[in-house]
This record gives sequence, C-alpha cells and structure tokens, in this order.
Amino acid sequence: MLPSFILSLREGLEAALIIGIVLSALRQMQRRDLASAIWAGAGSAALLSLLTAILLTRLGLELKDPAEAIFEGLTMLLAAGILTWMIFWMSQRTRNMKTELESGVQRASRAGKGSLFGLAFVSVLREGVELALFLTAAAFSSSSVQTMLGALLGLGTAVLLGWSFFATTVRLDLRRFFQVTGFMLLLFAAGLVARAVGELVIAGWMPAIIIHVWDVGNVISAESVLGQTLGALFGYSPDPSLMQVLAYAAYFGIVLFGLWAISHWRHTKIVAMPTQGSRPA
Repeated sequence: MLPSFILSLREGLEAALIIGIVLSALRQMQRRDLASAIWAGAGSAALLSLLTAILLTRLGLELKDPAEAIFEGLTMLLAAGILTWMIFWMSQRTRNMKTELESGVQRASRAGKGSLFGLAFVSVLREGVELALFLTAAAFSSSSVQTMLGALLGLGTAVLLGWSFFATTVRLDLRRFFQVTGFMLLLFAAGLVARAVGELVIAGWMPAIIIHVWDVGNVISAESVLGQTLGALFGYSPDPSLMQVLAYAAYFGIVLFGLWAISHWRHTKIVAMPTQGSRPA
C-alpha cells in the first residue's frame, strides 16, 4: 500500500499543482470563463488514465506462466524506465515549472478553449498514464485491494494539499518535496528493475548466474508483513539471484551518477557564465 500511496501522492500532487497554476493564471488574466475547458481536459485525461489502468491490470490477470512472468517483467522495466525519466525531468524542471505553465496558458488562451482543453488534457494525461503503469507494476508485489487503497489515499491527500496551497497562505517548497519523493521513487525504481530481472530469469529470458546469492528468509520472510512491505517498496527478496543483485546495484549506481553529473554540469555552467556588465579581456 505504501508504494502506491507515494506514487499517487506525487503524481496526483503534480497534476493538482499544474491545474492550480493554470486556473490561477486565468484568474489573473480575468478569463475565468475559460476554466470550464481546463476542467473538461483534466477530467477527460483522468478518465482515459483510469481505463488504461483497468486494461493493464486485466491483461496481467488473464495471462499464465511463462507469459505472465514475461508481461510482469517487461511492465516493471517499462515503469522503471519512465520513473527514471521522470526523476531526471523533475530535477531539471521544478524550478521553472510555474513560469513555463503560465506562459503556456497565455498562449493557449489567445487561441481559445480548444487549446486550453489540450493543455490540461496533455498535462494530466502524462501524469495519469504514468501512474496507471506504476500501479500496475506495484500490484504485482501486493494485493489489488492494498494497491487501490494506497492509490485512493494518495490521490485524496494530493487533492487536499493542492487545494490548500492555492486557497490558503500555505506554501510548499516544491524543489525539496520532489527531491525527497524523487529519492524514494529511485529506490522503488531500483526494486522494480530487480524484480523485473527476477521475472525474466523465471521465464528463461535471462540467466540467474547464481540462483541464490543468500537466503535470509528465516530472518525476514517474503510472506511476512515486513517482507511484503520491503518487497513492494524496495524490491526486497530473501533469496535473490546474482543477476538481480547486479541489476539493482548497477541501476542505482548509474542513476545516481547521472544525477550527480547533471548537477555538476549545471553548477559549472552557472559559475562559468560571465557576470553582468563584465567584458572579455
């Protein structure tokens, strides 16, 4: 339930912030008559995202081994890939997200309700389809009831937080929020990669190298509450194969290095920029 809660909270809050920023921009422009197009676009995207989640879940339930293992493995890898892209994207865009959205609203408002509908539809659909894919992957290591309960709680919390940020004086440090949730999602994505590799090993698509590197099932059983929570959140397995361990470590190391490299490059670029008014020698 915890992974689906975190995923839904992050994706839901991002969608709520986007809609809030767009509506605030319309209010400042005194064009509240265009708000209906925003709500129509957001509602249509939410409905399409829900249908996507239902179709993915039903497809996974209808398959049998080895097709089931292959489907779960590939879905987990796809979800991990999108999660990784989202972590990198948000690390670059959080600071300027509000300004870019407001500029987009100004352009779309001049074009009419259709453009505003499209702006809201695309913005929310991206978050919704991502969430549908993540919840499908999370459901493989948890019950459907727990996954849906966590998702509903996360989305409900996101709506309340989004409303409070724009209806009251409460302010959220978006950069810090996405940094913290981004690191948690990084751990979740690494677990998805490890579990995906485990499924593909079962399907015979990848070698195990060593079937069981260790076995700590007598300490934390995979069927225990703690084991299920760690498995859903971090990809915990009491007896992983060497291929799973290598996949987890390689993914985590590569992504952390990529984030560090981008941050270092950005800092170097800022330092290297000439100060205003300076002249080259």
